[in-house]
Amino acid sequence: MKISHPHSTPPNLPPIFTKKLLIIVGVVTAGIAGFSQMAISQPLPVPSVPSIPNNSTNESIPIPVISPPVQPTIVPEIRSSADLWRTPQLVYTLKGHNTSVDSLIFTPDGEVLISGGSYNDGEIKLWEVQNGKKIDDIRAQRTSVTAMALTPDGKILASCGEDSGLNLWNWKTGDYTDHFKEHSSNLLSLAITPDSRTLVSGGLDGIRLWDLWQQRPIYTLARFDNQTYSLAIHPDGDILASGHKFGSIKFWNLKTGQLLNRISAHSRSVDGLEFTPDGQTLVSASYDRTIKILNLKTGKVNYTLSGHTGRVWDIAINPDGETLATASRDGVRLWNLRTGELLTSITAHSDWVHSVAFSPDGSLLATGGFDQKIRLWQIPIVGGGE
Repeated sequence: MKISHPHSTPPNLPPIFTKKLLIIVGVVTAGIAGFSQMAISQPLPVPSVPSIPNNSTNESIPIPVISPPVQPTIVPEIRSSADLWRTPQLVYTLKGHNTSVDSLIFTPDGEVLISGGSYNDGEIKLWEVQNGKKIDDIRAQRTSVTAMALTPDGKILASCGEDSGLNLWNWKTGDYTDHFKEHSSNLLSLAITPDSRTLVSGGLDGIRLWDLWQQRPIYTLARFDNQTYSLAIHPDGDILASGHKFGSIKFWNLKTGQLLNRISAHSRSVDGLEFTPDGQTLVSASYDRTIKILNLKTGKVNYTLSGHTGRVWDIAINPDGETLATASRDGVRLWNLRTGELLTSITAHSDWVHSVAFSPDGSLLATGGFDQKIRLWQIPIVGGGE
């Protein structure tokens, strides 16, 4: 099998995939009730507590008899899963890109790490997570690979770049399947709905939606007056958040295309957005060097995380919903999302860090830098009993 090149004269590339990937749909659904009818600043309805039955007949109510335990129960101290990331351990250093590593994603089964290069290194490279070896590479974009997305069912890989091209591959077979040319400017972000059917692309000329099953355009959600730097889809699949040039975040109903709300979150471009797995929190990052933790239930910012010395290039939320990784010129910072506490800083890269990604099981963190390297980190391996 040969991998098709996304452009007019496809070169003969080596086979892309050596094995089929398991299909894991890891979607945590946590819908926001009535979100399409209310502004995000309004609190969501909270289920009422069931009332105590009225014993109007004065009949005696049987009380269960609970025998005391033979020995007192010792409750161990419960640590936040974020605490495990206070001392990350380096597993591998992966080398192969000729420029900055602009984008990183794991496959749904966590077996393969996919990386995208920058500027004149518009290649996608595949790495086996178990041993850190490179599996293959693809010439994906003419310039940089600014963003990638893989459907939750593990069937379609999408990539985009500053060349305005949007390319699709069949992940299982390695076949190049389509190239969308409707965008006319830099593409900066991609997002896919939990049902693996709809792809959303965002760039300097706005936002477009694509049907991945039919591989055709659906509609244009926003145009040039909505220069888009980041996208995130809520776990319920109906709400899209988009980050824009002058610091605003907009919320859209994907089914109707309706703009639900707009908030002024940052003073400069919002280049990172991600929902927590439970759908209750949205994390945003900006050129203004800050990260904001927005409570979607109250519509208020829980925390503003600061300390990075430059633009925040990328963010990633661990599947545990408690750990946040942020990348900037001073390295990677790990945060406790519940408390806003800085857990640790990773400064192993010799240059700015451009991309971060957690594995689906939350045990690994990949970081990609301007030093052309990818580093793979894991939580400390705990020994035997105490």
